[in-house]
Amino acid sequence: MEKSLYHEITPEGFGIAIEKDENLYHKTSPYQVVDVFHSRAFGNILTLDGLMMVTEKDEFFYHEMIAHIPLITHKNPKTVLVIGGGDGGTVREILKHESVERVDLVEIDELVIEASKKYFPKVALELDNPKVRVLVEDAIDFIKDKKNVYDVILIDSTDPIGPGVGLFNENFYNNVKKALKKGGIVVPQTEGPFAQSENMKKTYQLLRKVFKIVAPYTGPMPTYPGGYWSWGFCSEDIEVPTIKTIDIKRARKIEKTCKLYNLELHEAVFKVPNFVKELTNA
Repeated sequence: MEKSLYHEITPEGFGIAIEKDENLYHKTSPYQVVDVFHSRAFGNILTLDGLMMVTEKDEFFYHEMIAHIPLITHKNPKTVLVIGGGDGGTVREILKHESVERVDLVEIDELVIEASKKYFPKVALELDNPKVRVLVEDAIDFIKDKKNVYDVILIDSTDPIGPGVGLFNENFYNNVKKALKKGGIVVPQTEGPFAQSENMKKTYQLLRKVFKIVAPYTGPMPTYPGGYWSWGFCSEDIEVPTIKTIDIKRARKIEKTCKLYNLELHEAVFKVPNFVKELTNA
């Protein structure tokens, strides 16, 4: 009997394939098609418009990287904004930090939240935490009038297609910068250096127009095409972290809760390959 396959092929002509066991969820929102299916290899898997977003087995690679690098680097993060990230994984990691008093999650698509709560309970488990305010709205409008509100802003967006297009432009990044407090840090996901190199290059060109300090950091992401992902460390006044500049005690405490993140990795992820330096003008 022939197996049913999920497959995602990049514009470059290569991608990934995963055996499907069972389709669990299929709904169409005003923004995209939201699907969840189960696989023997990765457990439950969330896709948006057929593109890989979250798997139960490897989600920690992404969520630990986008959250802990900026939050450990910041001296005392209290207010955090997550743009996108309706699956809840980034919020879960943020709330491991005791200093955090409030997290605003701005997700445009309510179906992503609905599907995640039902089929990814270990990922979405903190979305009902009293410290978390879930706002189902367009982040582009939400951020326009915010001034000096957040210590850390994480842009946990989809690729620059569909509802994610407006999160990859200079005006949006300028509004994000205004919403930061002094000493604040912004980290957007910045695509795959191998499979999405042109998108990544354009993103860093935009980021460098807006922020004084911009540095790529990278890590593995098994189920994203290319298996290799990147995030951008952005700030007006906080330098790229090293072991000498971060709170070692706090990092050691967080690493005990993680599968990927640790103190040594914190500095190492900024040591990017030459082709990534070239793409990002690092």
